[in-house]
Amino acid sequence: MSSTSLPYELRSVDRELLIAMRDGEALGMGELTERLGVTATAVRQRIERLLELGLIDREKVVAGRGRPTYQYRLTVVGHRRAGANSSELADALWREILSMEDESVRDRLLASVAARLGRQFASQVSADEESSTFESRMQKLSEMMAARHMVAEVSHSGELPVLDIGACPFPSLTDASEDRAMCRLEEQMISEALGQPVHLSSCRLDGDACCQFSAVDATNELSPASTPSVPSGN
Repeated sequence: MSSTSLPYELRSVDRELLIAMRDGEALGMGELTERLGVTATAVRQRIERLLELGLIDREKVVAGRGRPTYQYRLTVVGHRRAGANSSELADALWREILSMEDESVRDRLLASVAARLGRQFASQVSADEESSTFESRMQKLSEMMAARHMVAEVSHSGELPVLDIGACPFPSLTDASEDRAMCRLEEQMISEALGQPVHLSSCRLDGDACCQFSAVDATNELSPASTPSVPSGN
């Protein structure tokens, strides 16, 4: 499993182990059980999960003729995941963006954020050999979003696939905007992720059962939430 793009949030017990290792020391099993106050079996289970995710490294220690032991330390990615929750920072940044008086600068910044988020999804969608069609890419994207606690699934409107999102992924950020900036961001992010423009055809803010993102073709008009282009870049 890739250590640079985790498909789901850490379990609370695994996060506790990461936090216990934040000082950067290499720790053995005995030290970890003492710090966490749990059994060696429980610590071993957490270690195996975190090793698989690439969040910790294991180093063999050989002392004398006895059996070797192991010490563990955080990887670079592990240190990042052991940091403070970034939700408050994200909320503050979002509100500052929305308060910008220059709408053109604000819209370009939102489009850049959407493009960056979309590329993070797109890199994984394109890596899936079975995601060769628009519908298969949309299905893969819905699975990735669901793994991130976003209620998403694929339905159909006639012959065309539609991405249904049952609840706003970022409700506190959505409520902060009266001009549906988050709706535009999600629309642009999904377009970037799928490699094809989509538009918001139904929205919970209008009283619909869910938000639906449909493919844009020559006969479709972009929704009011749309903006004409998404900038590229890193």
